[in-house]
Amino acid sequence: MIAALTGRLAFKAPTHITLDVQGVGYEVFIPLSTYYALPDLNEGASLSVYTQVREDAIQLFGFLTAHEKDAFTLLVGISGIGPKLALNVLSALSVPDLISAVTAGDVDKLATVPGIGKKSAGRIALELKDKVARLHPAAAATSTGLSAPVDRMHEDALSALVNLGYKPVEVKDALKRVSRASATALSLQAMIREALKDLAKG
Repeated sequence: MIAALTGRLAFKAPTHITLDVQGVGYEVFIPLSTYYALPDLNEGASLSVYTQVREDAIQLFGFLTAHEKDAFTLLVGISGIGPKLALNVLSALSVPDLISAVTAGDVDKLATVPGIGKKSAGRIALELKDKVARLHPAAAATSTGLSAPVDRMHEDALSALVNLGYKPVEVKDALKRVSRASATALSLQAMIREALKDLAKG
């Protein structure tokens, strides 16, 4: 089984990428959270990979963090939740948001994910309730211990960067500096990229 890949980012789209590993191009399906944090084309990238083997195909699903892969693995273990739906969940909800929704039994929030109805949302909340604490304890604290960012874009950027391993307080400060320094409104991808540059300065 392929558990991880490191190579050159040859192609990227919101749903999948092509990673060139020593001349072999691997098509890897990804959630939006991974897409927003990818480097530019032709730069190096490393992904944690979940390999699905079917009778007619082998599909790879990639994540920039092990926490996202762990969440994905838990989701596909639920009856009726396939890989594509699991990616939808991680595209709509960060890992901390997923933990928060499951812990609170917030079926309505889970049901906002495209393709997830109330019945599937209820099953996710029920089956993951005793597992999410082991998924990423720090993320659970992040989802409940921070004041909400001023808007959804900041919240999405915060979640993406925290998932990459940065401390929430450092990320919030970096996002504030990026917002102040920009004369125009930034897209989410641009905001994350600029915040990563800021964080790299230390």
